[in-house]
Amino acid sequence: MTRTARSPYIAVLTALLLAVLAVAGCGGGSDGGSGGPRIAVTTSVLGSVVRELVGDRAEVRVIMPNGTDPHEFQPSARDAARLRQADLVVVNGLGLEESLEDPLAEARSAGVPVFTAGDHVDVRRFGQGEATDDGAGADDPHLWMDPGQMERVVAALAPAVADATGVDVSATATSLERRLSALSGELAARARTIPPARRLLVTGHESMGYFARAYGFTLVGAIVPSLSSQAQASASSLAELRARMTARGVPVIFTEAGTPSAVAEAVGDATGARVVEVATHTLPDDGSYLTFMRDVMDRVVAGLRP
Repeated sequence: MTRTARSPYIAVLTALLLAVLAVAGCGGGSDGGSGGPRIAVTTSVLGSVVRELVGDRAEVRVIMPNGTDPHEFQPSARDAARLRQADLVVVNGLGLEESLEDPLAEARSAGVPVFTAGDHVDVRRFGQGEATDDGAGADDPHLWMDPGQMERVVAALAPAVADATGVDVSATATSLERRLSALSGELAARARTIPPARRLLVTGHESMGYFARAYGFTLVGAIVPSLSSQAQASASSLAELRARMTARGVPVIFTEAGTPSAVAEAVGDATGARVVEVATHTLPDDGSYLTFMRDVMDRVVAGLRP
């Protein structure tokens, strides 16, 4: 009697367990997820703009953790899986994601469309007429340091998102482009508060070229005269940098992720320049690209103000 009475409850519990397992199995991928379109983005700063564009209509997965130096990043098997399982992959391009070349090739082979931001900007080239670690005319990948370039990326990305995921983000793209244009105007006004003779940038590596071009700053040099933070500063290049800084009266060295701090401090001691850290690769706490760029300009203006 007892055994017979319990059997309906056992049947119900079994059915519930099978339902739970079925739902878990439908999550897809190693990360589970909502089952909606998935967009993988290589860097956190670019990922912030993609999230602004798609909102909650697609899941955005960033491969490189916030604050990671792209030149030091090494992908895991999980990262490679995220790229293969995405409906769309968004990359910076211009040589920034060297460590992801193989996983990206695998994703392409699996039929995943890849959008390259660097294909849609006015590319700045580094080192023309100079002896540099990258070679004359190397493409500068640090395009996110100019909101005007990111505006162009958004305009090109919106139809790519629609094609790959079926999500229409055209209205959001128009709004975001306007906000990026307004941001660029706001930053230009902030830059103009610094006298032209003091708009001088010495950086950790050559990461602020787009920023300088957009807002009327002069690039005096870098601790590591390369587009990659993984290059080394030579004694001769540092001697040349100290001479240029002294001749121009450069007041600040702006260091960033990957800058050899001891070398920067030594150059500062030799030239009388202060060392100020600026986050060129790290999103602020609110995760906003707009806040990120305002923070960069605020640090630069505060450092160079007479």
